[in-house]
Amino acid sequence: MQNYVCTTCGVGYPLSTEPPEKCLICDEERQYVNPDGQTWTTLEQMERSGTYRNEILHEENSLHSITTKPGFAIGQTAYLVQNPGFHVLWDCLTYLDDKTLDGMKDLGGVDAIALSHPHYYGTQVTWAETLDVPVYIHEDDKQWVVRPSKHIEFWSGDTLALGEGLTLYRLGGHFKGGAVLHWETGNEGRGVLLTGDIIQVVADRMWVSFMYSYPNLIPLPAQKVADIAQSVSTLKFDRIYNAFHRIVRDNAYESVQMSAERYIAALEGRLFST
Repeated sequence: MQNYVCTTCGVGYPLSTEPPEKCLICDEERQYVNPDGQTWTTLEQMERSGTYRNEILHEENSLHSITTKPGFAIGQTAYLVQNPGFHVLWDCLTYLDDKTLDGMKDLGGVDAIALSHPHYYGTQVTWAETLDVPVYIHEDDKQWVVRPSKHIEFWSGDTLALGEGLTLYRLGGHFKGGAVLHWETGNEGRGVLLTGDIIQVVADRMWVSFMYSYPNLIPLPAQKVADIAQSVSTLKFDRIYNAFHRIVRDNAYESVQMSAERYIAALEGRLFST
């Protein structure tokens, strides 16, 4: 019996004697099945290969990023937010080893894991069981949890306070339960929004974007983009970290509002003619 891991999205499955026939996360229009076919691995195989390690980097006061090197599956970055009194791991990776655990312990440990959406679930249950912490997932994405656990706590509504100045906001869009993490005291009190790719930082770091599917380039409706921009309009933040180590370092609030306006103008045929 093994916990198989999809090599395309990196999400871990329950114990089984044989790999699943397909990956629920990948066999869906927001993701994709590898053109060479569905393949699987396990955490044990990854560790035995000697190929992978997790790099922990200091990003700013009380914030560290964790990224698997070389890149595996989607290749997202997780973040350890060291908020006073409550440390949260934002989004999750597949690969986990003793060196990673020691590194997080040296930084004060983890009190909870919070997820933006299913593409970044990784081996969340292994992480949660090893760290003995809860995993917060919005109930609107419950159907995408392929490995159940008593550590998973489904939250409802549009907000969930994790600690003073640390709040999850359900924005929807990319996934119905798509969430972002608002860290009010981050960036020297100017505020940080950790967005996964519910709000995606693009190549031009002055702008962000919004999509239903990123790999398959399916846009969101104009009204949904307007709703997302409105939902974060009451929050104080000057910086955004996305899931791929892209950062809007300054004026991030303005970037979100300007980007939403540009996106909607493009969908409505007002931005350009071609």
